[in-house]
Amino acid sequence: MLDLRICPACGDRAERPIATGETLVCGRCGHRWPFRRLPLFALTGPSGAGKSTVGPALAARMSGDVVVLEQDVLWTGALRDDVPGHPAFRAAWLRMAAMLHQNGRPVVLCGTVAPPELEPLPERVFFAEVHYLALVADPAALRRRLRARPAWREWDEERIDEMLGFNAWIRGQADHFDTTEVPLDETVAHVEKWVRAGLKQPAAT
Repeated sequence: MLDLRICPACGDRAERPIATGETLVCGRCGHRWPFRRLPLFALTGPSGAGKSTVGPALAARMSGDVVVLEQDVLWTGALRDDVPGHPAFRAAWLRMAAMLHQNGRPVVLCGTVAPPELEPLPERVFFAEVHYLALVADPAALRRRLRARPAWREWDEERIDEMLGFNAWIRGQADHFDTTEVPLDETVAHVEKWVRAGLKQPAAT
C-alpha cells in the first residue's frame, strides 16, 4: 500500500501508525512490513519571503534528487480546516510526502508551517527527520512585498500585521535565512546546501 496507514495484510487503517525504524507494524493484526523512512524538508517562513520564487529554481537545480512541492495547492475544500494549526491539511501533506518517499525521492515542502504544527501529528512517524528552514525578511521590506501583491490575494493591513508577527516568531523556531538584500541565486544556493546537508550529499559545483 502506498498509503502507509493501511495494513497490506488485514486492511486495517491506523489512526496512529506504529513504526520501528524502517518497519511499520499493524496494531490490529501485528503484521510488519518495510517502508522508506526518508527525511522531509520544510521550507517555511512568512508569505513574501521568497518560498514560491525559490521553489521552481530549487526544483531545477535538484531535479533527480528531491521532489519540490508547494503546499498551497491543497489549501482547498475539506482540507481548509479552521482548527488551529490546520491538522487535517498538515496530515494530508505528510501522508502525501510519505507516499512520494516510497518512490525513493525526499520531498521539499514549501509553505508557511511551524514545527509545532507537524511534530505532534501521528503521520510524523513516517519520516526519519523533519528539517526546517525559514526564509524571513526585514519587516518593512516584507510589508512592501505583501502590499504589492495582486488584489485577489486579499492582503489587507490586518493580515499583513499577522504575517509580520509570524516572521518575527519563526526566527526563534527554525533555522532562518534573511532574503531582504540577497539575490535569488544566492538564496537558492543556500537552500540547496541546506537540503544536501540533510541528505548528506555534497553541494553541486
